[in-house]
Amino acid sequence: MQSFDKLETKLSWVYLINLVFFVIPLFTMRFEPWQYLAMAAALLVFLYCFFWAYRCNRHGMHKPIAGIVAVATLITPVNYGAIAFFAYAGFFIGFAYRLQRYLLLMALLIVLLVLLYIVLSIHWNLFLLMGVPVVVGVSLLGRVEQAKQRHRMAEQRSADEIKQLATMVERERIGRDLHDILGHTLSSIILKADLAEKLLAHQQSEAARQQLGELSQIARDALSQVRQSVSGYKHQGLTAEVTKLLNRLRDAGFQAELHGELPNLDPRRETAVVLALTELVTNIMRHSQGDSCQLRFVQQGKQLHIQLHDNGRCSELKEGNGLTGLRERLAAIGASLALVPGDGMTASIQLPLQEPTA
Repeated sequence: MQSFDKLETKLSWVYLINLVFFVIPLFTMRFEPWQYLAMAAALLVFLYCFFWAYRCNRHGMHKPIAGIVAVATLITPVNYGAIAFFAYAGFFIGFAYRLQRYLLLMALLIVLLVLLYIVLSIHWNLFLLMGVPVVVGVSLLGRVEQAKQRHRMAEQRSADEIKQLATMVERERIGRDLHDILGHTLSSIILKADLAEKLLAHQQSEAARQQLGELSQIARDALSQVRQSVSGYKHQGLTAEVTKLLNRLRDAGFQAELHGELPNLDPRRETAVVLALTELVTNIMRHSQGDSCQLRFVQQGKQLHIQLHDNGRCSELKEGNGLTGLRERLAAIGASLALVPGDGMTASIQLPLQEPTA
C-alpha cells in the first residue's frame, strides 16, 4: 500500500519526458568525447536521485533533492539543457516542504540559476527567460501534489475515526443485547431448575420432566439469540415475544395479564420494545416480591404508552447497568422510560409512532 507521504511511483517514468531539454543539445551541438561521458554520468546520477526521491517520504527527500541540484550545477557548464534537472528539483521541493521552507528554497534555487548565468556567461538567452518560469511552474505542481496527499490523509483519518466509532457503537449494542437477553434467560433457567428440583423432591417425575424439557428449550433459544446478537437481534415478533414473557411470569408465580391491543411497529422500534420489556420483566422476576403483574398498551394519537405494573414492595429504586442501557436504547428511537415506585412498581414507556426529526 502506498504511503500518503510518498509520491506515486507508477507514472514516474512518464514524467521523465521533460529530459528532452537535456537531450536535444546532444543532436544540435558538437561536444568533446569527455563531455559526452560527463553528460552520460550526470544523467545516470540524476536518474538515481530521481527514483531515490520517489522511494523517500517527504521528511527524507532533502538528500535526493540536494543530489539533483548538485549534478545539475556541475553539468550546466557542459550542457545548458541541465535546466531540466533544476525543474525536477523544484517539483520535489514543492512536494516535500511546507510553505515557508518552500519559498526559501525556491528563492535560493533561482539565485543559483542567476549566478550560473552570470558566472558561466551563458549565451543562451532562454536559460533564465524560460528556465525560471519552468522551474517555478513545475514546483507549483509539486505543491498541488502535496495538497492532494494532505487531502487523502484527512479523508483516511476521517474514515478511520468513523470506523472506530461504528465499532464502539456495535460493541455497546452487543453488550446491551447480551445483558437483556441473557439476564432474562438465565433467570428463567434458574426458575425452571428450582421448580424441577421441587417436583422431583415430591416424586412428581412427569411434571419435573416437562420443566426440564422447557429448560432445555430456553437454553437453545438463548444460544440462538446470542448468535443473532452479533449481526443484530432477531425475534419472532412483538405478539410472540409478549406471550413468552407473560408465560414466564406465570411460571414464576405471577398472575400476569395483558390489556390493550398490541401495535404494529417497524422492525427497529419493535426490537427496542421487545428488549425493553424483556429487561423489565427480568427485573420483576428477580426483585419483585409480588404475585400480580399487568402489561398495558395504549395508543393516544401519535404516541404509544406501554405500562408494566407489579404489586411487589418497593421502597427505593436503584438503577443498574441494565436500566441505563435500556434508557439509551429507548432514547435512540425517541422513546423514554419512567419508573414510579409506590404500590408496587410501574414502568412507563412513551414511544412516538413517527421517526423523530434529526
